[in-house]
Amino acid sequence: MIAFNKPAITPEQQLTLLEKRGLTIFNHSRALAFLRSVSFFRLTPYMRPFQENAQHNFIAGTCFRQLVEIYDFDRRLRLLVMDAIERAEVAIRGHISNHMGTAYGSHWYLEATYFKNRSQHDRLLNDIRSKQENELRDYHKECDRIDKLKTDDARKANLKSKRQQESYARHYALTYTTPELMPNWAMVEDITLGTLSYLYKNLSKDSDKKHIARGLGLEAPLLESWLHTLTTVRNLCAHHSRLWNRELGIKPAVPKSNRIAWPNYLREGSASLHTRAAVILPILQHFMTHCAPHASWKQRLIELFNEFPNTPLAPMGLPNGWQHDPFWQNI
Repeated sequence: MIAFNKPAITPEQQLTLLEKRGLTIFNHSRALAFLRSVSFFRLTPYMRPFQENAQHNFIAGTCFRQLVEIYDFDRRLRLLVMDAIERAEVAIRGHISNHMGTAYGSHWYLEATYFKNRSQHDRLLNDIRSKQENELRDYHKECDRIDKLKTDDARKANLKSKRQQESYARHYALTYTTPELMPNWAMVEDITLGTLSYLYKNLSKDSDKKHIARGLGLEAPLLESWLHTLTTVRNLCAHHSRLWNRELGIKPAVPKSNRIAWPNYLREGSASLHTRAAVILPILQHFMTHCAPHASWKQRLIELFNEFPNTPLAPMGLPNGWQHDPFWQNI
């Protein structure tokens, strides 16, 4: 262990440092404007594939514009990925809610018998309880502010009524006494994607898992794994982290049956491809095919790659010509 002694430097000094390391910069004013908007630290992971030693010297011929283009590509890719994740997430919530609610009633999730792990079930209930309590507390704070307004009682009552309707968790806690917690269809929409992933994984009956997965064109183990994958990728994108040369900390399950479409380059390729963007994209395309077939997501994805033809594909685990694989041509 050593003491940290790196000084903070200005964008102008950062630009000078990059040039000393061998990076070619044709337009200094534009490069400086970029570094002022996108921090040096955020740009650093995009530099690493173009650096050749521990001193962070750049491979001869590397230009600042190359880094900017890859950064812009990655930003646009994250937006596309988030679009697909949103549609997949909403659909998964709907399939879980529709099946479990109609099969077992409006408050099925209150019963531990529907879950394998008791502690995870308790955590779910605590999450929903905390959500309602927080919403109730916020509502009362808002009511206190409304009471201090210099207006008539009718206007205050109207404002309070509107505040009550802004959240179902708030509305439920203010309207109903039993059951204590909100119904299934509201619960499924209010929990985080991570909690939803744990909920599905923790369902006690395989028949329920299979029914939900079939509605999404999947087998239960795949949906369980892919839900976890969506959670991980969504968190990366939500924090504006890179996808281009990202190696996931997880390895999503892949289809073993030919009944589920999958790229040949992933069926036949190295297992290392299954921890990079190469595996994320077909997972998202599967959900888009089943949840939003008219959204032209695949076309927009391919157009993005065509717009940035110099983006290195290997860091994503994609082979040259990946878009010509039958998976991307036939769906």
